Amino acid sequence: MIALSILVVVAAIYAVRSALRTMQSARKLSFYSLRRMHNRNAWRLFFFALFLFGCAFWLPFYGEPIVYQYFPPSLTPSLTPTITLTPTITLTPTVTLPPTITQTPAVSNTPTLTLTPFLPAAFEPLFKGEMTPNPDVIIAPLQFSTEFDGVNPIEPKTVFELPIQTMYGGFDYNNTIPGVQWTALWYRDAKLMCYQTEPWKEEWSTGGYGGYTECADPIGGWQPGQYEVQIFMGYEWEVIGRFIVIDSPNGTPTFTPVPPVATP
Repeated sequence: MIALSILVVVAAIYAVRSALRTMQSARKLSFYSLRRMHNRNAWRLFFFALFLFGCAFWLPFYGEPIVYQYFPPSLTPSLTPTITLTPTITLTPTVTLPPTITQTPAVSNTPTLTLTPFLPAAFEPLFKGEMTPNPDVIIAPLQFSTEFDGVNPIEPKTVFELPIQTMYGGFDYNNTIPGVQWTALWYRDAKLMCYQTEPWKEEWSTGGYGGYTECADPIGGWQPGQYEVQIFMGYEWEVIGRFIVIDSPNGTPTFTPVPPVATP
């Protein structure tokens, strides 16, 4: 029973280490829902470790008599056991810090545009979903790529060379509501050349990563120029992303990319 107790204690120590690592990794996540899920898992590991410590203490004193009731010990020389060590590992978890990850969304840059983006009224006949989004919705800065693996853009960048078939704008999100109409407007040199509008997908849920908008057949085709993508939830503008398309590898863009802008 002592050997079994030691194994249980070792398992408990590994559970505590796993809980600490889970809690540390949660601090690096940018979304509250994902941090909360990781913290819940960490606390489950802590409580499981406490349970294992309790089992380790219980086995030598109470587990052995119960086992002997079903498996009587065979006669052995009357040597009195000299090993009377009681488990000294009675450390209680010292990690009692309450979840301190309560930062407000870091995406609070003030828009640098002189004009606030707006949703053209011509799109209203296309709306099928609710137009009132969650006021606390967060759309992370857009990342652009010509390839998408279903979750994230592959090797995102801000300058692309022709030819281009499909462009993807990927983003993370939080506090979204399934069924709310969202819209992506693609502009080239301030002229609308592609758009996407539909109710927020049920499978995207209320928070996570893997959100994206795509443009495969822009008006006039893909041409060199400065491109801008605007994301709206309902009528509310949420984020802007920019990229450049050049005609040849030797082309030098005259537009300096600005970090994507999001509403406070």
